[in-house]
Amino acid sequence: MFRPLSRIKRLRIPRRKFSTVATGTAAVFGFVCCLLLHVAAQGNEGQNNERDDAAAAAAFETIIPVLHHPRCMNCHSTGDFPRQGDDSHRHTMQVLRGPDGDGALAVKCSTCQQDHNLDGLHVPPGAPDWHLPSPAAPMIWEGLGDHQLCELFKDPKQNGNRTVGQIVEHMSTPLALWGWNPGDGRTPVPMPEAQFLAKVKEWAAKGAACPAEGNGPQPHEK
Repeated sequence: MFRPLSRIKRLRIPRRKFSTVATGTAAVFGFVCCLLLHVAAQGNEGQNNERDDAAAAAAFETIIPVLHHPRCMNCHSTGDFPRQGDDSHRHTMQVLRGPDGDGALAVKCSTCQQDHNLDGLHVPPGAPDWHLPSPAAPMIWEGLGDHQLCELFKDPKQNGNRTVGQIVEHMSTPLALWGWNPGDGRTPVPMPEAQFLAKVKEWAAKGAACPAEGNGPQPHEK
C-alpha cells in the first residue's frame, strides 16, 4: 500500500526536471516570438514611413485647393471672427473668436451651431465641437504661399503644439469633414473626401516635406 520513500523521490525528480525544462522552453519560445514581432514591426514601419520629400511635397500641393476653399477659409482667414458663405462675408451675428475660439461673452458658437446641420436653406450649419482656432494659435493662412502654409501646419508654436500626426487626426474629425457635407445652400469641397484624406496621410507618412518656396500667395477673395 505504501511506496518506499526512495521510490517517491525517484518519481518526483523527473517530474521536476520536466517542469523546469518545459518552463524554460516556453520562456525561450515566447522571447523568440516577441523578437520576431519586433523585427517585423520595425520592417513595416520603415516601409510605411519611408521618407520621400518630392512625393510628400506633391501630396501637400494636391490638398491646397481644399485648404483655400470657403468651407475651410471661413474659419482660417484674417480677423478674429468667422466668415460665412461662398463669398466669405463677415459673420452676420458679429461673432468674435473669443478667448477659447468658441465665441465671446454671450455670443457663443454653440448658441446657434449644433452638432449637426439643421434642415433648410441658410439655416445654421453644425458639427461636433464647432469653434474657431484659439487666439494663441489662430491658424490663419489667408495670403500664405504653398510653402508657408505647409510650414504653418508643422510649426508647434503656431498650430496649437500639435505634431504632424495630430494634424492628420484633425483632418479626419467631423468638424473638418463637415466641408464635404455643409448643408443646403452651401458648396461642398469639390475634391473627394477619400482622396483628400489619402493625400494628407501620404504627406505625413513620406516625411511631411513642403513645396518649394516661391509659389505666390493665395489671396482669399471676399
